[in-house]
Amino acid sequence: MRIALASISGMPSEFLADDKNVASALRRRGVEVVVTPWDNMTIDWSMFDLVVARSTWDYSRRHREFCEWVRRRGSRLENDADLVIWNSDKRYVSDLIAAGLPTVETTFVAPGDPRPAIVTDVVVKPTVSTGGRNTGRFGPASAEGALALMERIHAEGGTAMMQPFMAGIETTGETAVVVIDGEVSHALRKRSYLRPDEMAPTSDDELEAAQAMYDPGLVSSAPAAQDEIDLTLDALKFIAHRFGTTPLACRVDMVSHKGSPTILELEAIEPSLYLTREPGSAARLASAMIVRAAQRTGPTTRLVKSSDHRLKPRNSDTAAS
Repeated sequence: MRIALASISGMPSEFLADDKNVASALRRRGVEVVVTPWDNMTIDWSMFDLVVARSTWDYSRRHREFCEWVRRRGSRLENDADLVIWNSDKRYVSDLIAAGLPTVETTFVAPGDPRPAIVTDVVVKPTVSTGGRNTGRFGPASAEGALALMERIHAEGGTAMMQPFMAGIETTGETAVVVIDGEVSHALRKRSYLRPDEMAPTSDDELEAAQAMYDPGLVSSAPAAQDEIDLTLDALKFIAHRFGTTPLACRVDMVSHKGSPTILELEAIEPSLYLTREPGSAARLASAMIVRAAQRTGPTTRLVKSSDHRLKPRNSDTAAS
């Protein structure tokens, strides 16, 4: 069996662990593994039983090219091409809201749209973005900075999105619940990294992510509450119903708002999974890849109903580390 983990060239060393650990777990199971940039023009992708868009984190700067690459991979790609393309543009939050999932209120500002009023602290970023690039937090006193960022996003051909800055992020941080093959694997706590009235400073490497993303203390292991797990599984059921498949891996980021969890982002393409925080999680992800690769060559379909038994916590204290 051959599996390709699609990544990027020039991956910063701080982010190598997840792919390395999954590749090692696959090789221990006798799988031939290649970790290579998704835009590698010399590779024959058809030679693989499964192609996983594992860490294709520069897609936001080459979105159209990336979507074309996704379409060309066909049935060998994991996740499903329609799911990948849908989730690559954060306008998907409108679909989450329409489905009744508690999701942070979002205003989209396309080129030529009226300039929105900024009357409270807001977060501005592109709808196609990764790693906190072109992301900032602004209030009424720094409204011009928010509007300037929107103009910058428009100049790069994108659509801006504006969301209220959720105060709970500064007190309790974000909760991120990681799901592998439909089962809750582990949970994380992420502290706030956006300072008031400025764009997030970015790195000067090829990734150009927010500098805070490189801080090993940004994310820590933490238990998830039952209502956070329930919201995560509801989001996965929505995906299963819409796309007929359960994501190979997914991370649902949320914050407490008025006493209840509210979705900030649903990362179902190439999420940072922080596998080193949860023993055994890399092996579970590798096992899921092997099963899905085998399904590509056998008669079994992997279409998943929204009631699929895998959409459940791994155990009663699954989120604890």
